[in-house]
Amino acid sequence: MQERNIRKRNLGSYPFFSVVFSVTLSLLVMGLFGLLLLLTNALTTFIQESVEIQVYLDKPIRSSEVSRIQRTIGSKSYILNNTDIQSIVHISEDEAARQFISDTGEDFTQFLGDNPLRDLLIVKVNPAYQSLDSLNVIKSEIESIGGVYEVSFVESLIESINKNLAKIGVFLIGFSVILLLVVVVLINNTIKLALFSQRFLIRSMQLVGATGSFIRRPFLRRATLYGFGSGLLASAFLYGILSYANRQIEDLASLQSIDRLLILFGILIIVGMTVTYSSTYFAVKRYLKTSLDELY
Repeated sequence: MQERNIRKRNLGSYPFFSVVFSVTLSLLVMGLFGLLLLLTNALTTFIQESVEIQVYLDKPIRSSEVSRIQRTIGSKSYILNNTDIQSIVHISEDEAARQFISDTGEDFTQFLGDNPLRDLLIVKVNPAYQSLDSLNVIKSEIESIGGVYEVSFVESLIESINKNLAKIGVFLIGFSVILLLVVVVLINNTIKLALFSQRFLIRSMQLVGATGSFIRRPFLRRATLYGFGSGLLASAFLYGILSYANRQIEDLASLQSIDRLLILFGILIIVGMTVTYSSTYFAVKRYLKTSLDELY
């Protein structure tokens, strides 16, 4: 007599490895793009915080006048507000001359007999005021301050930065929406395929009088658990990839924030749980309404 090993199939149980692997892979792709968004945002902030205007002062000028001009400019709302960066840097005419001589190797004061350079204030501008119109208004306002000789900034460079950042922002937003839809569709199809093997068990439970909520409950509980585990695995893989990249690429870690990374990991877990839960809910609901002929 031939023995048959019949595996007991419990309500709510469906392939663990294939579902978790597929969902983890989808979330990992989403996480990699999310990490790219974070790094791009950090790089964008770094570029914007590097935008500056040069304020040349009258010649000669006393140190008290320089301090007064610094305080006047520093009180304005268009000044960059970042405790890690000095928003206004004063370079005296003597410092500028020493720097020029160091860079060129020529002492121009020997044949000119005087230092033609002026005291300079390098002013960092708040990103909210970095359009050309705003910078021109700032330029006129600073030039009206007593003791200021001239204000200048590189218009072509700032215009190029603004255009490129706008294009990059539009591209990343559009691509992130498409990627999110792709991830949702992939996870949804994975759940549907996993539940396909449970369709007859669902019908059997329905025939013996089980309610729809009773049948859905174990599937939803397991789907939420799978989504949570997949989110954790995707976050762990993403952290490993990021750690490896930090060792290979110099200064990459300076563009990262622990708080934002934790938020990204939390989003992966929430997306994993939400999509698996909703996909399971609608898939089971579909099989509950499907006729017996359609099940075959």
